[in-house]
Amino acid sequence: MRVLLITQYFHPENFKSNDIAFELKKRGYEVDALVGIPNYPEGKIYPGYGILKKRCETINGVNVYRTFQIPRGKSAIRLFVNYFSYAISATIDILFFYAFRKYDAVIVHEVSPIFQAIPAVVYKKLKKKPLYLWVLDIWPDALRSSGGINSKTIINFVDVIVKWVYDNSYKILLSSRRFEDMILEKGDYKNKMEYFPNWSDDQTIVDDSIQIPELPDGFLIMITGNLGKVQDLESVGECMKILHNYKELKWIFVGDGSHKEWLDRFIVENGLSDVAFTLGRFSGTAMPKFYQKANALLVTLKGDYPQTRKVVPARLQSYMSAGRPVLAMMGEGGADIIRESNCGYAVDAGDYTALADVILSKVLKNQDEFEKMGLNGRIYYEREFTKGKCMEHLCEIINRK
Repeated sequence: MRVLLITQYFHPENFKSNDIAFELKKRGYEVDALVGIPNYPEGKIYPGYGILKKRCETINGVNVYRTFQIPRGKSAIRLFVNYFSYAISATIDILFFYAFRKYDAVIVHEVSPIFQAIPAVVYKKLKKKPLYLWVLDIWPDALRSSGGINSKTIINFVDVIVKWVYDNSYKILLSSRRFEDMILEKGDYKNKMEYFPNWSDDQTIVDDSIQIPELPDGFLIMITGNLGKVQDLESVGECMKILHNYKELKWIFVGDGSHKEWLDRFIVENGLSDVAFTLGRFSGTAMPKFYQKANALLVTLKGDYPQTRKVVPARLQSYMSAGRPVLAMMGEGGADIIRESNCGYAVDAGDYTALADVILSKVLKNQDEFEKMGLNGRIYYEREFTKGKCMEHLCEIINRK
């Protein structure tokens, strides 16, 4: 079976599209990937790549073709130029190159933006082959929540594209069960939708050769990954202020992002340097060692928009894989899983007073009970979120007649 994977983001960028391509190849599929020139997240083209460098290569048996795109930037305009340059360039490639190739299925890894599905729809229309859309962000809602764009003209234009993509998808795979209602608002896609969650590598496998900074003594509450706008670091900061007098609590931030500089200033300006520590970005292989040191892993998302309330951030599966108890301040998308698995405590998005109360009244007073919740998360992960089980599920989906 021949599969065409279309995604703007691919190795050496760290996205689940890599797992899809490489794991399908391991299972006997022939996989081609039509991707962008790697430049995420800083907008700087990775060393060794470029407009005239490594545009075609084979990685782990996958044929990788890198279409032209303008690197992303910090401004909204530059980001849109990045989005559309990939969509237009990849569509041209489909029309003049891939239209002469036969694939049995087309898979789109749809993190933002939705525009990367355009070339996939064009191929589907030309060759009458099934298109599988894996939805990790709901558009145009993601424009409001992450991009701060509220122009009715832009939103309506993008909404037309979204409905066109949904109309032409054979299956719409949902990374969050809570996405279903939002997609049904755009049309009768009930029979197309299927739950297909994110997964995680096994985060209990620790590489002792990797060195991490020495962490402070105390009860360590750790947040890892992107430190951006949607992570609602403002509310985390307010919670730290409420609990500042509890010196055994230490807040550890492992990662980088658009709000990292703001967080550093907030810590200094509010006299939190004795309890809050930002360590910067580390490789994914270092994460198990950090997780092992944490007493609680914290995941937060803003709740201003339906998209961010219903999304399940990938770091939640990683936290559960690590077998560490979880604290969450987020909407129902991730909170449903936390409550169903009993892997920790979840409060509503932005409710930092409730989070502080949970830490004092439930976590610190019953640390042994809280520690056991981490095992619950690990059991749930092994049942639902291992890479192997998710990939077998994907194979089953695309092999159905």
